[in-house]
Amino acid sequence: MAAGKKKFRLRIITPREVKLDEYVEMVIMRCTTGDMGILPRHEPCSAVLNYAALRILDGGEELRIAVFGGLAEIRNNVLTILTNGAEWPRDIDRASAMLDREHAEHRMQERIDDIEIRDDQVLLRRALVRIEVSSDPLVNVPDWEE
Repeated sequence: MAAGKKKFRLRIITPREVKLDEYVEMVIMRCTTGDMGILPRHEPCSAVLNYAALRILDGGEELRIAVFGGLAEIRNNVLTILTNGAEWPRDIDRASAMLDREHAEHRMQERIDDIEIRDDQVLLRRALVRIEVSSDPLVNVPDWEE
């Protein structure tokens, strides 16, 4: 994709790799304060991300990528997302995510310690996001990833 007047640069960076560095038309991300939409020439700001599906809209297509928390900063028409993990739908083992969900739900029922319950809630949220992203029929593999 080429940069244009109606696009901005999206960079998704994990500790292991740059997951994405492309120009897109819009991003919708789940922040700790709610959903936030980013369009070209957005005012500078930063946000803390939740575990959620990040929606990328470009050229009439919608792509989704599972993002597991992190920080987002928009500045100078560049949205940079720093996250501990991000997975494209094709990289998610749906059966494994379903087992992780069941395991976390089971453990939460047995816990009495608040800290352990919170840890299990994080694992459960991660599994649910992976399941959501892996089963989304609208998602295509982006051209730049092939």
